[in-house]
Amino acid sequence: MAEERSAGANLRPRAGAVEAADRLRDRLGGPCALGVVLGTGLGDLVELLSERRTLASAETGWLPQSRATGHAGRIVAGVLAGTRVAILQGRVHHYEGHPPETLVRGIELLAALGCRTVLLTNAAGGLRPDMVPGELVVLTGHVDLVRRDWTGALGPAATVAGRGAGTTPYAPALVATALTAARRAGARARAGVYVLLSGPSYETRAEYRWLRASGADVVGMSTLPEVSAARRLGLAVAAVSVVTNVARPDAPDKTLAEDVCRAAAEAAAGVGAILTALAAAAPH
Repeated sequence: MAEERSAGANLRPRAGAVEAADRLRDRLGGPCALGVVLGTGLGDLVELLSERRTLASAETGWLPQSRATGHAGRIVAGVLAGTRVAILQGRVHHYEGHPPETLVRGIELLAALGCRTVLLTNAAGGLRPDMVPGELVVLTGHVDLVRRDWTGALGPAATVAGRGAGTTPYAPALVATALTAARRAGARARAGVYVLLSGPSYETRAEYRWLRASGADVVGMSTLPEVSAARRLGLAVAAVSVVTNVARPDAPDKTLAEDVCRAAAEAAAGVGAILTALAAAAPH
């Protein structure tokens, strides 16, 4: 794991995140080892935690308030599989008008609370015709088509984590743990590549065809800023997409935000199994 963390190990969260963590640590029950960001429709997974303590994002003095459908905008801490876990129940998005420095604040707070591993989750559109709604895709790579400097606010870096030849921002050991846990729980799961678009509109038929041809497996509007920040802060990263709809450009169907939330919630058991396995394996 040390090799996978080395690219960002010399960077620290900004002072605002550190100050927020100092204020909140006791209210959240102490330092945490595993940090989690729950995407659209997955907020109920906080019920897996015992000894839960919950704060609204506004109470942190650091986190922005999410207004997207399916994002509650809270931080919840507790215990799972003997590990203290901090969960962000929702996130903010670039399409909501937030600048890059705001999109990474949640990851900075998790790092300042002591997390050394993070699990990032999202709802995404499936690009492969053999996919089904509710399938899980554990990320092994990504394509950033928005191309913003997501982590410039954290300070300059000689190299950007995850862009060197032969490197990946997703820890292979965590990928293997996630796939095994999901499949043991009876979830349909595969490894794959996520592509980031800015949103907020869903993709056109022509875009679906182009994205599929590019080699991507799922498409969404989040997560990559958090991946970039986590790596620069030296955290080990796992990321999971829930396929909430499957792109069929020759037989298009209308996708609604409410349908995405419902499909993601139905896949929560598999994501919960992954969360539990990563908590059990998290270094303390």
